[in-house]
Amino acid sequence: MNRLLLKNAKIMLENEIIPSGYLYIEEEKIQDVGPINNLPSFDGNIEVIELCNEDTIVPGFIDVHIHGAGGADTMDANLEALTTIATVLPAEGTTSFLATTITQEKDQIKKALKNVAVYCQHLNEAGKAEILGIHLEGPFINSKRAGAQPENHIIAPDLELFKEWQKDSNQLIKLVTLAPEVENGLELIRYLSSTGVIASIGHSDATYEEVKEAVHAGATHVTHLFNGMRGIHHREPGVAGAALLFKELMIEIIADGIHVCPEMIKLSLQAKGMDGMILITDSIRAKCMKNGLYDLGGQNVTVKEGKALLDNGTLAGSILKMKESVQNMMEFANISLKEAVRLASTNPAKQLNVFDRKGSIEKGKDADIVILDRDLEVKQTICRGVKAFERKVIRQ
Repeated sequence: MNRLLLKNAKIMLENEIIPSGYLYIEEEKIQDVGPINNLPSFDGNIEVIELCNEDTIVPGFIDVHIHGAGGADTMDANLEALTTIATVLPAEGTTSFLATTITQEKDQIKKALKNVAVYCQHLNEAGKAEILGIHLEGPFINSKRAGAQPENHIIAPDLELFKEWQKDSNQLIKLVTLAPEVENGLELIRYLSSTGVIASIGHSDATYEEVKEAVHAGATHVTHLFNGMRGIHHREPGVAGAALLFKELMIEIIADGIHVCPEMIKLSLQAKGMDGMILITDSIRAKCMKNGLYDLGGQNVTVKEGKALLDNGTLAGSILKMKESVQNMMEFANISLKEAVRLASTNPAKQLNVFDRKGSIEKGKDADIVILDRDLEVKQTICRGVKAFERKVIRQ
């Protein structure tokens, strides 16, 4: 039995911060948490992790939009790729994620979905970032706003095809990015909403009125705000303007300062409030790798100076880490660590309907824990009660 006791660090609960506390983990769950003065005695074999009050224990980050990392991509459609991603992510504080696809040939998407289903059935174990499901990004999008999605594989929303894919995935598709204004878009949104799948507006050229129709049909999410969509104009709010105005819509943001400038990120947070935004990475296989040439959906992507670009100069995902996203949000929007963690942990857990077990530090929840040092760097990550990452300390 894996039993861990973390001591003496600050502990960030949902509604308070314990200045110096303890956290007891057993059988993959948080069993007890409280001030260090209330520490009970524990019998038997237990591993004690001694921390200090400069360290902060926060809930694990949840990335609802990530294609790959460490040289691997969801579309590789093999178990090794998903294992690589799940093993690499804890180093940046990510303890669970949605494996994200890209617009591609139908059979290739089918293969990737089936692969995630097999992985989740057999390999989705503690000690690695947990795959909570699949984010189907495309192919039901608008070619006018393709961005880095391969245009030649874009198709109109197809309800029967989606049903087939959902069966292939073993019901693991949890979020779908689509363009509501294209033929059959609203029909698919209505179906997704009726089956508990998040319908997300993205890679869309919709007008404000078309977004309004999508919201009425059941859309509740917007994929990487400002990127791959009709922007704000003072006579036509577009997708971006509607996303900021409709309280029903949760927005994703890529907070790398490249996809969206800091000022627009701050404006978006002010418009949506702390409950209306989720931090994502939209990272590709190049994350955690060297500069160079990489593949994304059969396209060449050059990674240089922190940017991932197609040959035509289009941004192609990111190499952003979730810990950097949290750090950046604090700087860009002048918010506290507690508020930034809410965007990276609590909000995505609530949006994915897994807040009963993830997204905050609370008795009975999964022991998905990140220990940050005073510089907000990841010191250690625990995924469902098992140590998944520990930073090596280099002695001088």
